[in-house]
Amino acid sequence: MKKQHLLSTGVALVCAGLSSQVNAAGFSLIEFSGSGMGNAFAGGSAIAEDATTVQFNPAGMTRLEGRQLVAVLHYISPKAEFHDNGSTDAFGTPLSGGEGDGGRDAYVPNFYLVIPIDDKMKFGLGINTPFGLETDYNDDWMGRYHAVRSDVKTININPSISYQVDDKLSLGAGISAQYVDVTLSSAIDFGAICVASFGPGTCTTLGVAPQQNDGFAELTGDTWSFGWNVGLLYNIDDATRIGAAYRSQVSHDVTGNANFTVPGSVSSFIAASGAFVDTGLGAKITLPDSLSLSVVHAYNNDVEVMADVTWTGWSSFKELRVKYDNVNQPDSVTTEEWKDNMRYSIGASYRMDEKLKLRGGLAYDQTPIPSAERRTPRVPGDNRIWVSLGAQYKLDQQLTLDVGYSHLFVTDTNIDNTYESSIPTLAATIKGDYNASVDILSAQLSWSF
Repeated sequence: MKKQHLLSTGVALVCAGLSSQVNAAGFSLIEFSGSGMGNAFAGGSAIAEDATTVQFNPAGMTRLEGRQLVAVLHYISPKAEFHDNGSTDAFGTPLSGGEGDGGRDAYVPNFYLVIPIDDKMKFGLGINTPFGLETDYNDDWMGRYHAVRSDVKTININPSISYQVDDKLSLGAGISAQYVDVTLSSAIDFGAICVASFGPGTCTTLGVAPQQNDGFAELTGDTWSFGWNVGLLYNIDDATRIGAAYRSQVSHDVTGNANFTVPGSVSSFIAASGAFVDTGLGAKITLPDSLSLSVVHAYNNDVEVMADVTWTGWSSFKELRVKYDNVNQPDSVTTEEWKDNMRYSIGASYRMDEKLKLRGGLAYDQTPIPSAERRTPRVPGDNRIWVSLGAQYKLDQQLTLDVGYSHLFVTDTNIDNTYESSIPTLAATIKGDYNASVDILSAQLSWSF
């Protein structure tokens, strides 16, 4: 009975470790426009030059004339190459398997529409992806007990209204219907669980050993939830305006399934525990709020300079609690300890002639991950410096094409993450560094009609 209780406790903690990586859903995206990409999104809540302002600051819709439809597509190509520097299992044995690159290319679309209601009010609709992530390693890489696949998708549907108070001040507000879909997978070291429950002698007799009897777990879940946003735009004079925009937290009650693959060599004693049986799951996830302050200044009809400061409240990730429908897998709690982060950007645009505008921008983007100990292979991020270029070309009186490119230089990224468990034999440590970078290419077509 004692061994049975130890085994049940052990599998519950394994599930807690698998679920702890749901904080990958906190990987926010700022790729909301092709026009903003060229300026590293500097001045985002004040620039208001097209319908993408629905996302950045709904108050900016008052600056647009007539109706406008915008479609955007971003191609994101990340690199996340792991280099080992002493990764071991709980027994001090080097983790088997090779090093890996979890980066996977992705396409991110956006859609925006602005329609006048009357002389002072406008309606806007934005459909985009505010949070997202995809990392995917080989099933047998050395960090497989921490992460194999992490795929987080969101869809945000954001209707909004703007109102022009007077010649200087405009206000805006919106609501968001947000969908989240999560898939997370990891390997399970059933050999280590056997040693914890029955001792090495019994496990050797059974032909079971750590790192040699792996199983697999895949967690999936989805949910809809709602949030809100507000903004203001103020014209200091004809050349200078400032903007402020706030987006609320969005709390999700995720429901889904846990699917387990158990190797035949351990199936008899695992079945006796009643654990690692396919079951339902639930978790509460809070995606953070954010506040942006921007300024734009036009020196003449040809040159604009802009800046932005954005705060994101990642400190809402204190812990993650997961509940399983299977009573043999009790609630699990995993500490997150992410911190609030800041993003700073500056940019400039130069109009060459009536058709062509050139853009450039720089940004510094802090990571919310507090330390190498809290960094995981699912989100191997660190501080980033953006270098951005872009151009706008007016095809005719109604159609405008914007393109933008950014390269993100990522700070040298150390990882020293130990699998969270009170069962010592499960405490594998992935230790090393990531060589990471990101390239983003954006294209936007705006139609005024």
